[in-house]
Amino acid sequence: MNLSSNPQPLQNKAVLVTGAAKRLGREIALEFARQGWDVAIHYGQSELEAQATVAEIQGLGRKAIAFKADLAKEVQIRHLFASVVTEFQNLQCLVNSASIFEYDRANSDTPLSSQILQEHMQVNLAAPILLSQLMFEYQKSRTRKANDGDLSIPSVIQLLDQKLINLNPDYLSYTLSKAALLTSVEVLAVDFAPHLRVIGLAPGITMTSGDQTDEGFTKAHQMTPLGKSSTPSDIAKSAVFLASSNAITGSTLYVDGGQHLLPSSRDVMFKTN
Repeated sequence: MNLSSNPQPLQNKAVLVTGAAKRLGREIALEFARQGWDVAIHYGQSELEAQATVAEIQGLGRKAIAFKADLAKEVQIRHLFASVVTEFQNLQCLVNSASIFEYDRANSDTPLSSQILQEHMQVNLAAPILLSQLMFEYQKSRTRKANDGDLSIPSVIQLLDQKLINLNPDYLSYTLSKAALLTSVEVLAVDFAPHLRVIGLAPGITMTSGDQTDEGFTKAHQMTPLGKSSTPSDIAKSAVFLASSNAITGSTLYVDGGQHLLPSSRDVMFKTN
């Protein structure tokens, strides 16, 4: 018997989720783990929360490691990715979930400033693009053969926002940064094919933000055609679906209960005070 003809077992698929210590990033990381993926947890400052997420994923029988990086600094972004692929050589998916969300509006007492715009652009746009480029370079350098037993096409999932096709003037710097990231989905999908898929995932109002009250969130969450917007579970399951769907690239999936179908002159959280 020729033992060399027997394929070696593949490493488990792995995903890097940025901003995975808390909130939506954490829910996405946990859902990937539930579906059998190993998970690289990126965090900025929330080390205790990151380690708690790691422990929960390990409790599911999956590998998880936390990595700290300031996404406003390119050198740390590059170090983050290099560290991740050293530990997770079968990295198959990158989910860019981390973002900043600070209020500004041109016609308000808190107008856009160059500083706040630059901060949003660095974390919400430049960091995801840089990580996507690194992911492409990594996947292009790998050789896959039919007898590897895994013909899945790796992916990058950019977390966006339903407001990008349902615009209002609130959160101007945030909106501009995410609008540019939305544009990059199609551009990079063409540029990175056939080695890497690039997909947008746009939630509706999913978790409380800023100084929004629980009561205000509950009201806002119901302001959709379906009577409810997205839950963290909805977004997390959608991310895993996109990561496993080889034919999807260059598209953005809106998971928001139809929230984007109801135009509004203000961000929805301001309509429930």
